[in-house]
Amino acid sequence: MEYYRRKILLFTLFALLIFLQYQLWFGSHGVRAMMSLKKQLTTQTAENEKLKQRNQALLLEIEHLRDNKDAVESRARNELGLIKKGETFYRIVK
Repeated sequence: MEYYRRKILLFTLFALLIFLQYQLWFGSHGVRAMMSLKKQLTTQTAENEKLKQRNQALLLEIEHLRDNKDAVESRARNELGLIKKGETFYRIVK
């Protein structure tokens, strides 16, 4: 009788070990999920860094345009094709 109890206990412990290992490696909060989240975190951190640099460049450009009226005029002429009153616009097509 004692022999069967030990066998049942051993089988139960082994089954529990297998179940816990499965949860550890393949469960929703397991190692695979953690590795996937780490990869997503790395990707998102890199994207955030690019956006921070872009925002910084835009802030510098805004400051430059606020401080320098000639820069505003130059930008309006180059990007929007604006001309001053009394100027004549010539378009040269090559």
